[in-house]
Amino acid sequence: MKVCVPVTSDGSVDPRWGRADRLAVVDVVDGVVSSWDEVDVWWSRQHDEGSDARHHARVARFLREHEIEELVVHHMGDGMARMMATMGIRVHGDASGDARAALDVALGLTP
Repeated sequence: MKVCVPVTSDGSVDPRWGRADRLAVVDVVDGVVSSWDEVDVWWSRQHDEGSDARHHARVARFLREHEIEELVVHHMGDGMARMMATMGIRVHGDASGDARAALDVALGLTP
């Protein structure tokens, strides 16, 4: 399963899903994290460049390209949440603190 978590430079969950600058793309195999790759996306800079629809398309493209099935986030807006539902991506909300620990808790993994 491929999961995505917005992360800060100190490894915490970035509370700004749609304005995150860095994302962790995580492979989970048989309940264990098999890879954790961080990618700079700079969405905070790009968010206000154009319409909400353009930004949502940018996010959707990233998620499709990386075959993301689930998200672990602190919060996302209603429009983005509707888009995730349409895409069939499960969202685990209210995540905070250390991103790796938040992923474990959200997915019920054994660290």
